[in-house]
Amino acid sequence: MLKQTFSLTVVLGLFTLVGAGEPMEAPHIESAFLRVELATDQPAFTVLSVDSLGTHKLTQNPLRAPAKPAQPYTVRRVGGKFEYRLASERGDAPPAWTFTLASQQIHLESSYSPDSPSLPVVLNFNAGINHATLLGIIDEDASVRLPALLHLPDHGTFRITSNPGRGLALGYDARRFRGAQVADDYVKITFPPASAAQPHVAYTLDVVSIYPGPSELARDPRFNGFRRDWLNIFQLSPQHRALANNETSDVCAFTVFEYSAVAERTPPLATGLTALDMIRQTLDRYLGGMPAYGVADPKQRTLPYDFVDTYPSLVLAAWDYVRGSKDQAWLRQNYAGVKVWATKMLAMDRDGQGLLEYPASGNAGLWTDRNGRMLLRPANWWDTIGFGHQDAYSNAIAYPALRGMAEMARQANKPEDARLYTARADKLQAVYYRTFYNPATGVLAGWKSADGKLHDYYFLFVNGMAITYGLVPRDQANAIMDHLLAKLKAVGFTHFEYGLPGNLIPVRREDYVDLAKSAGGPQKEDGSDGFQIYENGAASGNFAYYTLEALYQLGRRQEADAMLFPMLRGYEDGLFQGRGSNGKTYDWKAWDGTPNGYEGLLVDNYMTLLAVLAR
Repeated sequence: MLKQTFSLTVVLGLFTLVGAGEPMEAPHIESAFLRVELATDQPAFTVLSVDSLGTHKLTQNPLRAPAKPAQPYTVRRVGGKFEYRLASERGDAPPAWTFTLASQQIHLESSYSPDSPSLPVVLNFNAGINHATLLGIIDEDASVRLPALLHLPDHGTFRITSNPGRGLALGYDARRFRGAQVADDYVKITFPPASAAQPHVAYTLDVVSIYPGPSELARDPRFNGFRRDWLNIFQLSPQHRALANNETSDVCAFTVFEYSAVAERTPPLATGLTALDMIRQTLDRYLGGMPAYGVADPKQRTLPYDFVDTYPSLVLAAWDYVRGSKDQAWLRQNYAGVKVWATKMLAMDRDGQGLLEYPASGNAGLWTDRNGRMLLRPANWWDTIGFGHQDAYSNAIAYPALRGMAEMARQANKPEDARLYTARADKLQAVYYRTFYNPATGVLAGWKSADGKLHDYYFLFVNGMAITYGLVPRDQANAIMDHLLAKLKAVGFTHFEYGLPGNLIPVRREDYVDLAKSAGGPQKEDGSDGFQIYENGAASGNFAYYTLEALYQLGRRQEADAMLFPMLRGYEDGLFQGRGSNGKTYDWKAWDGTPNGYEGLLVDNYMTLLAVLAR
């Protein structure tokens, strides 16, 4: 279902028709949906703010000022249009670019002249202000085919289309700089001008709001954060030509199942374009051998093994794609490649008892040397916490991945494979609860190390995921949630607008992998000095979905709502991205809201919005 509200009031600047060389006020427009200002010396935007919900949320301008042009242009208003010509050209010469501004639309046209080739129109976004991204099908030169979306997280979305039959694409580049250069992070989107091959091109940017669910959501302001941020989980990296942590960051093979879960529920993005198309392209990149974090890297001392959650993530994403798209041709073409992932996943059951196992033992004290230097990374996404050996998080993902692999095998007419994957899923389910249940706390532990010890820090995400995927019988599931909610109350966490902590008590130094203070690494043995920093108990949206989903599945709506609605306010207020005055970012926060993240925008935070549909 596509929701698109309609225009309110348009405020156009007062303009005077002027001759060449005379000063002119900058062309601009402001409505409930758009705030735009154009340069006077070249065809360029100086301000671009969008609010897809039409609530005048337009104070942020993420654009950097355009560079001074080599040759100045003049701009002239003709009716509702603004025409740009080189200052050296006559006023009756065809315009190089024409901009038309309306309350919910921007229209760009370019005409080719062999005597004066046009500049492209470039949007240079400051990624430190907003992680703007193009969403669509990306080509090998990192251009993105039209139609596509330009999405500004926490603010709004443009659907970009071109004149029919032109096959146009936009240039796309993004860079992240470390250290002192971080202020130079950028995202650049280029609208190519007309050329001899295409003497006239046109681009239309329509403000749209795309999200799933019943129409009632549009009438209830409590869900504004859901409606505005539904697409935030999708960030397309031009460097990798795949979905990533954000458009300037890394690709992680163990996160693809999050994107696919949201993509399967996402309405069409444009004619002939869906979110699942981006999942397919991302999977194709992995099938083609794209390197990623989560896959063993012999060049890095701390990454000798594949993460245990890597192949479950990829297989589950493939199943989400096939189920959502009904793309049987893709399945036939790629079944063998997906089966390789499934085979690698099953090979991790090293003792044949049903659970996948990480080669590292997970024993306390394993992860660092006597000087506190990290020796290797642990088993999964939570890469600063010592998950090892039998890992409850990765095995929770492996279970639906095996069920999905069995169904893909049936659809691919591979009955023997289907029986194998069904049997292995059954075997995993049979041993999961009794392996990880900790009678001392009444909840599931995070991992069981090779020495037989349960490592339990009241992990909300582990327990929520296991319940969500059907690995815990309902009566035990309710008892587990009782213990977790009681512990949540006992430790005093109440700021749900910041998300949920991954763990409710500090991870001990002996079980922490990265002892850097910025990563939550403790110096005290009990881990208390690292608590509430990064993965050591900081609040975030990361995997909070599973706690909420588990509560909704169990019929505990009031308890889930008490967390969900403050989180939705946090999403609407932009509390999950951006940089604080301490230089850290809001993808992770101490329980008082102090930021201690580093990504700026970490898309995993937005999977939580799926819980609205569960509700």
